[in-house]
Amino acid sequence: MIPLYSFLLLFSLLNPFLPPHTPDESVIIVNKATHEVVLYQSDKVLFKAPAAIGKTKDLTPEGRFNVKVKAKDPYYRKKDIPGGDPMNPLGSRWIGFDARGTDGRIYGIHGTNQPDSIGKSVSAGCIRMRNKDVETLFDMVPAETDVLIVDSEKEMSDLYRFWEESKLKEQF
Repeated sequence: MIPLYSFLLLFSLLNPFLPPHTPDESVIIVNKATHEVVLYQSDKVLFKAPAAIGKTKDLTPEGRFNVKVKAKDPYYRKKDIPGGDPMNPLGSRWIGFDARGTDGRIYGIHGTNQPDSIGKSVSAGCIRMRNKDVETLFDMVPAETDVLIVDSEKEMSDLYRFWEESKLKEQF
């Protein structure tokens, strides 16, 4: 017997009278295993770049979150460093998401003043990117975009399908 959600998924994909299941929705996928950030929309990669993640596996939270805060030249509160200052470790952009019950001001995808850290596990939990890369991503994603953070050896396309299936299940 086919499980109900599998039937509904198959039915929605084959039925031309139903609206597309994730029309024009974007998702940022962060894979901690490969130190990559990818932006998907409608099964297409729109953006891909390397990233730095948390020093330990538990520092960068895993799960599905939403973009809550976007800031240009973000202020670094912890050390009172204004945005735009070359000493600011947040770089030129902040894309904050609601991990662990926060409001988008604690965890984020941001630039860095340490580009040599990209591709490594060195952060306090955020996802660091080269400033030029985070600026591109920043301009491509609106607030409420999904952010899926995983630690997986699976292909990015498989991770996208996992996200897509979870969105479909929410509709039923």
